[in-house]
Amino acid sequence: MSRSLTGRVALVTGAAKGIGAGIAKAMAVAGASVVVNFATDRAGAEGVVGEIEAAGGNALAVQANVSVVAEVEHLCAEAVAKFGTLDILVNNASVFAFAPLEQTTDEQLHKMLDTNLWGTIVTCREALKYFGRDGGCIVNIGSMSSERFSPGAVAYTASKAGITGVTGVLAVELASRGIRVNQINPGAVDTEGARTIGAMSDEARAAHVARTPLGRVGTPADIASVAVFLASDDAGWLTGECLAVSGGLR
Repeated sequence: MSRSLTGRVALVTGAAKGIGAGIAKAMAVAGASVVVNFATDRAGAEGVVGEIEAAGGNALAVQANVSVVAEVEHLCAEAVAKFGTLDILVNNASVFAFAPLEQTTDEQLHKMLDTNLWGTIVTCREALKYFGRDGGCIVNIGSMSSERFSPGAVAYTASKAGITGVTGVLAVELASRGIRVNQINPGAVDTEGARTIGAMSDEARAAHVARTPLGRVGTPADIASVAVFLASDDAGWLTGECLAVSGGLR
């Protein structure tokens, strides 16, 4: 990977594991200083920071629940206190619980909408205070669930579809400031979270592979490489795009 992000500062939410950790490490390899956000998994976030630093990069772990405005304010302030500015924001923090709507509790509904959608909006709002005159880049992590519907995913799908709206509006709203806003919709990706809910069992993996034209499930690295591209000058004339990074799944 080229050093396409040298001199830039990236904030990645939900980066203690899975896709977020993959993006944080890939951006560090590309030369960025990286703020590794986590909500509860301090050990995971510090492990990501340790890997980045061991490879010669710069990173900082900061705890914040992105659904809480005061914690988002703290997150961005800590990032800037350490690295001086923000150039790249990756809104990756996400939670999910899958069940028929009638069996979904108020708490589960609020947690998904508050973390996934509200958290994306308020993190964008706060981070924008620190983007410089040279502009920057926001990468939102959506989901193929907003394009390919499945039962048991009303709140999760609604939250991710809402992010698509955020991406489109902010791409237009922020263009005059030189801030590009794009979105990645991952397909089936093998992460710790997917394994925890059984989405990577042998049976589930076989089903994912069968409906994915490229014949395999994704990895965090598959998503990370696209995030680095979108954050780089190579994507300098891309904004408002929503990319399916899904092995061809539609």
